Amino acid sequence: MTEIESAHVETPHSFWSTIVEAVRGSHHDYTSGPIGRAIILLAVPMVLEMSMESLFAVADIFWAGHIGPDAVTTIGLTESMLTLVYTAAMGLSIGVTAMVARRIGEKNPAGAAEAAVQGIVLGVITAVIIAVAGVLLAPRLLGVMGASPEVIATGHNYTRIMLGANVIILLLFLINAIFRGAGDAAIAMRVLILANLINIILGPLLMFGVGPFPRLGVTGAAIATKIGRGTGVLYQLYRLWRRDGRIVIHRHQIALQPAVMKTLLRLSGTGTFQVFVGMASWIGLTRINASFGTEAFAGYTIAIRIIIFALLPSWGLANAAATMVGQALGAGKPERGEQAVWKAALYNMFFLGTAGLLFVIFANSITHQFTKDAAVAQVAAECLRIISYGYLFYAYGMVLTNSFNGAGDTWTPTWLNLFCFWLWEIPLAWVLARHFNLGPQGVAWAVTIAFSTLAVASAVLFRRGRWKRQMV
Repeated sequence: MTEIESAHVETPHSFWSTIVEAVRGSHHDYTSGPIGRAIILLAVPMVLEMSMESLFAVADIFWAGHIGPDAVTTIGLTESMLTLVYTAAMGLSIGVTAMVARRIGEKNPAGAAEAAVQGIVLGVITAVIIAVAGVLLAPRLLGVMGASPEVIATGHNYTRIMLGANVIILLLFLINAIFRGAGDAAIAMRVLILANLINIILGPLLMFGVGPFPRLGVTGAAIATKIGRGTGVLYQLYRLWRRDGRIVIHRHQIALQPAVMKTLLRLSGTGTFQVFVGMASWIGLTRINASFGTEAFAGYTIAIRIIIFALLPSWGLANAAATMVGQALGAGKPERGEQAVWKAALYNMFFLGTAGLLFVIFANSITHQFTKDAAVAQVAAECLRIISYGYLFYAYGMVLTNSFNGAGDTWTPTWLNLFCFWLWEIPLAWVLARHFNLGPQGVAWAVTIAFSTLAVASAVLFRRGRWKRQMV
């Protein structure tokens, strides 16, 4: 074999060396080479990134549980209202990820940077609108969500801070989506490690007044969150200005680009509605659960946080599949994108299947770590066990729906969400919880059934392949 021929032969890599490369970050071309290795290089940092997010979610509710049910309820209700922020962030992220991944697959980094700038501009505008409403209406919003006067009195400052400084959450989500679409998953991982470590350490110090820190109760959790995540956003902006990443923003690119903005608005508009459908269903479920009292709602909140603890890392695999699809389509290799999706879904099934089995077996032991209230712990354990039954379906559903978005086919998952959540999940939850008197457990069963339905329908539509013809 000649020297030139040998240069084109794929160098074998051990599994461990691939993991190390994934964590360190590399300039790997995800449009060629072994698909399994490409998925691992993308998925490992994305899973670690989402693991930090899930650790934050569990840590916050863990410490709040030691303050009391009112603190847990405050966080649960505020999180429900923050769905507006998450909806905007995730909707914009869908459009930005699809555009950035497609431009990178086309070997057009300047076009990727232009899409990133337009996404950030839209994000800031959206955050300002939400912040004004949140600061002015925090107590009233808690009341609308069904909070008791005690919860409103102790928790309105937490809600005001979280909604008022929502630009931090929105930019953190959005800019990390830019990095992921470009294939710089290791940078997005480092951002959340930095942001959430600060938050996790600072949270209990401010909540309980440890050492020189003031005792701020549940408000301390909000302040810690904003300090930690604000630090993460500053690091993100620094990385976008550096000249060694896949995506670099130059001064002359900081301007409105009407053509790019139009495409981004088209993708993100549909994506935002898609996420809103899913998020609004959670608000509906929250409202149903709030009617059963503080203890029942606190138990349900704890269960959902534990569920998120397992689901968020698996979103790392779903995000990896979306990036692979977007870049493969940009490179004119749709079959490679399809193979990557099915392989990522299989990996996700093994991960979530294991997590679900552990939750079913150890539900009581796990939930008792989050609260000393026996009634709250019992509700949490029952809901945790019920929702875990559907984990194998969730594994495929989240990868498939995210892959549609990575291809720029944002309407297919939007219609799926509309049917499975609004027309199926919420009515079913109401019937099971109220008519059959199952309470929070009825809502949990509705979640399991709806997400399983979504997975099956997504698989059928993905096989039809219309997503391969999307233009971005």
